[in-house]
Amino acid sequence: MTTFTPELTVGEIAAKLPGSVRVFEKYRIDFCSGGKIPLEDACAKSGLDTAAVLEEIENVAAGPAPDATDWQNADLDRLIDHILETHHAYMKIELPRLEMMLAKVASKHGDRLPPLAAVFGPMKEELEGHLYKEEMILFPLIRGLINARRTGSAPPTSHCGSVRNPLRVMLMEHDSAGDALVRLRDLTDGYTLPEGACNTFRTLYHELQELETDLHRHIHLENNILFPRAIDLE
Repeated sequence: MTTFTPELTVGEIAAKLPGSVRVFEKYRIDFCSGGKIPLEDACAKSGLDTAAVLEEIENVAAGPAPDATDWQNADLDRLIDHILETHHAYMKIELPRLEMMLAKVASKHGDRLPPLAAVFGPMKEELEGHLYKEEMILFPLIRGLINARRTGSAPPTSHCGSVRNPLRVMLMEHDSAGDALVRLRDLTDGYTLPEGACNTFRTLYHELQELETDLHRHIHLENNILFPRAIDLE
């Protein structure tokens, strides 16, 4: 694991570890135009504990532990909670954040940035509607099926009819999001940065790749585990 020191400049840290910008944004440390000063000076300027900030940066570098949960056999209620707390919560923060970051990079480096907004904008809009439909319609319907199985009662009635009907829509929207991710990757040549890209540019590409990773995990849990198990319940 890379070790970061207080003597490194904020810009150097952001360049080496794009995920560190979340820490810098949290503490309002300028990592772009004001990133030429050492981290310890930036922290002193803002009245921050350098050691505490460094610890958060090292935690980002270490990365999260992989999820080893056996979701195929875990309670479906627990799986739904995990999807909501991990993936839905992430998307609700990152989609608008990335939209603003994309606009910022486009305003300063529009001549070097591929036309990502034309793909990202519609994807964001569809995903936000997708999350809403899952939370308001699909997940409550599945929870009703779970409760019916546990209590031995009749499955709940729904204006959707069979759970297969909303699932069909969700699967189509998952395919649409997957296609958009492929287009974003193609437009950026695999998120290859142009020569001399600034830290904000680097962060945008890094965060788009993080979004791709999270969405792939999210869709896997639903397409391959949650949805088939919901059909079996019905």
